[in-house]
Amino acid sequence: MDTYPPNLTAILDREPLPASGVASRDVDYELDGVAYRGYSARPAGDERYPGVLVVHDWLGVTDYVRMRCDMLARLGYVAFAADVFGADVRPTPQEAPAVAGRFYADRPLWRKRLVEAFDELCSDPFVDASRTAAIGYCFGGSSVLELARTGAAVDAVVSFHGGLLTGPAGEVEQITAKLLVLHGAADPVAPDDAMIAFENDLRTAPAVDWQLVSYANAMHAFTLPDADAPAQGAQFHATAERRSWAAMKTFLAEVFG
Repeated sequence: MDTYPPNLTAILDREPLPASGVASRDVDYELDGVAYRGYSARPAGDERYPGVLVVHDWLGVTDYVRMRCDMLARLGYVAFAADVFGADVRPTPQEAPAVAGRFYADRPLWRKRLVEAFDELCSDPFVDASRTAAIGYCFGGSSVLELARTGAAVDAVVSFHGGLLTGPAGEVEQITAKLLVLHGAADPVAPDDAMIAFENDLRTAPAVDWQLVSYANAMHAFTLPDADAPAQGAQFHATAERRSWAAMKTFLAEVFG
């Protein structure tokens, strides 16, 4: 199991390590000539468990997303951290806007990589592919909502402080997943007008099961302990971090029964 900085370890250890332990590993995979390096964590043993795709923020697969996978494994899930960017792409904070921007500008490519990563999760022999979810943070929060818009056979999608994008008229009718959107009420990346447009888009598809929770005074990146740029609208918010994780746990427990 990986060793994390103290601020990440403090979050991880809120979920007790099961007596049987957790098995984790880097996952190298290749699709259409592009090499990727993700990460997988699961309860140790030979059983099959619900699978959760975890999509990174705009810095790629970091300790933060690996820590969240370990937390999910402690809860009894097989968690797979997708690598949307590619194995050789680990941007600095200065490079990250341009790297992530490539995908916002090319939604077909973005969605293709997400579907491929979801398929990689479902192919894991320890995953019960009839019970799956996808969660993501910042860029990853936007990503899992994009995955849902493809009509992928994912049961539950949870976005943490992701962008709230709309799409072509009628596209939301393709969504089969139940959606939980965890949003910072003071997030300038997804301001009120974006939130209202997003909600109005979903309202055009009454069959879609969705909920949006807005946390008071929480900015963008509110679950990331290292986020400390309030002038740019990004800051860790301990209360929102804890509440949003609890909301996700309740939601997944409901979906998976």
